[in-house]
Amino acid sequence: MNLEDEAFNALIKYTKALSVALGYRDLSTQLHSDRVQGLSASIGKSCGLSHTEINTLIVAAAFHDIGKIGIPDNILFKPSQLDKTEWEIMKRHSEIGEEIMLATELTGSKQAAQLIRHHHEHYNGMGYPDKLAGENIPIGSRIISIADSYDAISVTRSYHHVRTHQEIMAILHEETGEKYDPELMRVFCEIIETSQFKAAKA
Repeated sequence: MNLEDEAFNALIKYTKALSVALGYRDLSTQLHSDRVQGLSASIGKSCGLSHTEINTLIVAAAFHDIGKIGIPDNILFKPSQLDKTEWEIMKRHSEIGEEIMLATELTGSKQAAQLIRHHHEHYNGMGYPDKLAGENIPIGSRIISIADSYDAISVTRSYHHVRTHQEIMAILHEETGEKYDPELMRVFCEIIETSQFKAAKA
């Protein structure tokens, strides 16, 4: 095992407590994060990311929503859509997640924290928190964005019904070029058809 892999394994090992903590706070978010991690890793490998980039992506995808630990219960568990003020508070989870990851001070945490911060940026520059656009958004963040959206839409919420794979893909295609990187979406479309994380058909 090389030094890079040792550092990656240490980061995974010592951040495991964060995953356990998130699971106790919100099990559905922890399970969602596990699926997003699997999808993101598949996209990253298909894109030919380097070993280091894949390792960073795996950590960041696993903890992309860790900042939700810092969101008040009345907002995090609200059974209906959030109002404007609540949404502004919810949006802070990406920055809180960055802070939590940086606080570990482990090798690789800075790179993972950057991906966590930017996983809600949009390809057209209309996302948050920094309104980055196009390739100014780290590729790992652009990958997590697609995986995150696909899985989130596939799960039943109190304010929307469960959607089929075909319905989810139609939504993602409609938002490609606005929210999502068109080239990464092309890669995702290829891998999702045989993925274990593919949502049910109609």
